[in-house]
Amino acid sequence: MAPAPPPAVSFSPAEVQRRLAAGACWVRCGARLYDLTGFVRHHPGGEQLLRARAGEDVSADLDGPPHRHSANARRWLEQYYVGDLKGDPQGSVENGTVSSANTQKTDPWMEPKLKAVDWDKDLVDWQKPLLWQVGHLGEKYDEWVHQPVIRPIRLFHSDLIEALSKSVWYNVPIIWMPLMLYFSWSHYRTLAQGNVRLFESFSTEYSVALPQSAFPGLFVMGVLLWSLLEYLIHRFLFHMKPPRDSHYLIMLHFVLHGQHHKAPFDESRLVFPPVPASLGIAFFYITLRLLLPEAVGGIMFAGGLLGYIIYDMIHYYLHFGSPHKGSYLYNMKTYHAKHHFAHQKSGYGISSKLWDHFFHTLIPEEPHPKMQ
Repeated sequence: MAPAPPPAVSFSPAEVQRRLAAGACWVRCGARLYDLTGFVRHHPGGEQLLRARAGEDVSADLDGPPHRHSANARRWLEQYYVGDLKGDPQGSVENGTVSSANTQKTDPWMEPKLKAVDWDKDLVDWQKPLLWQVGHLGEKYDEWVHQPVIRPIRLFHSDLIEALSKSVWYNVPIIWMPLMLYFSWSHYRTLAQGNVRLFESFSTEYSVALPQSAFPGLFVMGVLLWSLLEYLIHRFLFHMKPPRDSHYLIMLHFVLHGQHHKAPFDESRLVFPPVPASLGIAFFYITLRLLLPEAVGGIMFAGGLLGYIIYDMIHYYLHFGSPHKGSYLYNMKTYHAKHHFAHQKSGYGISSKLWDHFFHTLIPEEPHPKMQ
């Protein structure tokens, strides 16, 4: 059973003002008050929120540039509801400018209420591991998984398997950068010996000797190959729509990517855990090794591995970083937010929009209507 919602609370303008003075970021839609202190740094439009006046209806700011809010985003906002403003909802709070952009922690007074929030439409028991439960959602799964929540997810009963399904972000460079550097250096030395020939396994007469200077080109080809693979996996595997009568395919989709769309700010699940990542990386290497000479495949593998590291780091930053407004990463952050909250069937690029351009899956530009 979902926990009962907390009782409604009313706040006077003076009470709201005190919280703002303490560094909180509270916003208002009509008479409803929301505490976005803990979320504002993750929001692509966080700068607008930090400039909003608490006594002003900020729905226009919430729907303003750089993106329009979807129904999912509006439902998401309800998780931060703290109560209503006493008196005239059209009134204002004096000197209600949010002054602190550095406050990252939620007001301790609010913490119990955030933990108690649960939607009426929840179809699972959040006190138990979710993986086996989602398989039974059937035709309700696709809609449910694209209604995001701000809470951690537990997948497995086993503590060991659960631990292996999570990772901190810095594991990615710590584990995979040394391997990338090793493959780069060792196969560069092999290429420098001057005895690597392309197509030699098919025809000695028409084989092509590869000079040492081919290393940068092969490395960049590996990076581009990974970016293409990233796009294809994200589009066709991660965003497959599992058959509603297939318990196991629903579970597979959820463990691969559905969990991320359900809880996009569960930071322990934003990068690939080392154990499952090693299986994919090993498959990538073996495939290149079978198709190409060892040195060529090894150099392209090193480039692909760097592409993967960049991808995972950028993806984490798009969720938890605060890029400067107008920068490349700021634009990618807003683009990725649209993918999560409004356009799950387009906008598959994470580190760039290159393949979205090429395959015509760009998220369409839209006007920014005001919240009704």
